[in-house]
Amino acid sequence: MNTTLENFGQIIKQMTLEEYVVVAISFLFIFFLLYIYFLTKEKNKLEKTIENNLKTFQKAFDISDDAILILSDKNKVVYANNTMFRLLQLKNNFLAKRLQTPVQVKVKKDWIGLDEFIKENRPKLQEKVSSYPQSMLKISESDEIPANVYLDTIVMRMPDEVLCDVISIQDLTKEKERSGTNLRHQLTNLPNQLQAYHDLPAFFSKAHLEKNKLALMLLHLDNFSMLRSIIGYDQANAVLKKFANHLETLGISLDVSVYHTFDNHFLLTVTNLHSIEDGRKFVEDIQKKLASFYKLEDVNLHLTLSAGMAIYPDSGSIRKLLDHAYKALSEAEKEGDGKITIFLPEKFNTNYDELRLHSDMPGALSKGEFEVYYQPIVRVANQEIVAAEALIRWKHPQYGLIPPDVFISLMEKTGFIIKLGQYVLEEVLKQQKRWELFKFKQIEVSINVSMVEINTGEFVHHVERKLGEHQISPELIKFEITEGIAMLNEMETEKDFLALKKLGVGISLDDFGTGYTSFGYLKKFPADTVKIDKSLVDYVLTNEEDQRIVKAIIELAHTLGMKIVVEGIENKQMVDMISSYGCDYLQGYHFSKPLPVFEFQKMLR
Repeated sequence: MNTTLENFGQIIKQMTLEEYVVVAISFLFIFFLLYIYFLTKEKNKLEKTIENNLKTFQKAFDISDDAILILSDKNKVVYANNTMFRLLQLKNNFLAKRLQTPVQVKVKKDWIGLDEFIKENRPKLQEKVSSYPQSMLKISESDEIPANVYLDTIVMRMPDEVLCDVISIQDLTKEKERSGTNLRHQLTNLPNQLQAYHDLPAFFSKAHLEKNKLALMLLHLDNFSMLRSIIGYDQANAVLKKFANHLETLGISLDVSVYHTFDNHFLLTVTNLHSIEDGRKFVEDIQKKLASFYKLEDVNLHLTLSAGMAIYPDSGSIRKLLDHAYKALSEAEKEGDGKITIFLPEKFNTNYDELRLHSDMPGALSKGEFEVYYQPIVRVANQEIVAAEALIRWKHPQYGLIPPDVFISLMEKTGFIIKLGQYVLEEVLKQQKRWELFKFKQIEVSINVSMVEINTGEFVHHVERKLGEHQISPELIKFEITEGIAMLNEMETEKDFLALKKLGVGISLDDFGTGYTSFGYLKKFPADTVKIDKSLVDYVLTNEEDQRIVKAIIELAHTLGMKIVVEGIENKQMVDMISSYGCDYLQGYHFSKPLPVFEFQKMLR
């Protein structure tokens, strides 16, 4: 080995400069060949991987039901899967050619070519997907299909990096065939509830990506069943069609998506909402239009609209958005016709646990958590307090003051409303006795009664027993029952009314004008008083139709020998107008909100 190295060293020493250069170049050439070899090997390996990935990518896209198209920045076709190939009627040599297709798109109103549609919406694609659910594609003059259209961008090497457009079209025709369900309402041809639930994820994703507010609105035409029974099925359907057409026209002009979910219920999605109040104003504008929009022959139909609204991102998921909107609508309907309720976390305490409330109810009575409040009722003639309405409040140790609409409905479901009603009657009778002993002014107190209490069969006997026990004059007590409840069991209600009248107790038909009662029913029930609901006077200062209705109810009640109480009086102008109609009594925040007894009785001095 040493000899070999010595010989190699001798050779090196004997080499000339030219020979040194030749050897060095030879070594460099060998290294270069080796480098090229390994580089080529890696390149082939990479190309093979890319080719395999591309094949997998194409295979996945080609078996997709969605039509997928990739366009270069020069509007040339880079890729189209089989579904898109068939949909756009592309030629076999379509690759690297400019997009040319007869297909047209209609997102809201007008038809435009697909290529023009992409060009118009390209500026919106700034690292976010643009979604166009509920669109239509026109393949030919006689072939239109419903579709969801999505636009996105992707960076591709060709060989330099190029920002390409990705167009995905989801044909909804197949979905209809699979589900066997039409995606449009048969009467109005608006997208239906199934279509709404299908589109919501796209709206939700768009609002999330663009950091915008999304409003989900549920609209309900009030008392539509009653209207249908009065004007007939066909005329009522004509009203629905006209209203649906109005909403659709409004939706096109304001970029609002409109759905007819069922019967007299509609769902709207409003994107790019600037504020919650904008959402409220949007519904109020619909309400105002509705108030004078419909005529049957020469008669204006009095239509009102209740609405519930939820806002994203306040409601953080699709399920919550829907749930909150339905809760808001339910709350609006409880408050009366023509109400708008927006779901706000601070207003809707979503921490209410029905199971917890149910378990707390029995103990709440013994712990003194329930309290009776009083709201004054004044005589129109001299603005003097002559009566009051007793209203129950629950001061829960965990939840604070719980709205009556939350616990009253729960108590009716569980039957606990019977004990609560007995408690309210007991407290009112005790208070009447205290006022008598301490020389307060004696006034009539109205107590709300539920159908559950009446259906026990013992209600009248219990009232008679308690009046005797506390030695209170029956003329100081009046029971209020809503017209809707009165209609549920006409014979039983009429029998109980007559029995209470024999005792000398007063009867009031509450919330008149909100349910299904015709004026003819007033003659069936021996009521002393009719209470006109707040919803009929909310717009009485400006709505001539409401003015005529209120006047008519007052005149009819007086003809039948009944007194009239109008609730919801908010200001002096309402006092003056309603008083001019011949109303007997007024109630509302203009005079006082409901008060605890120690505050209310100061007004009786």
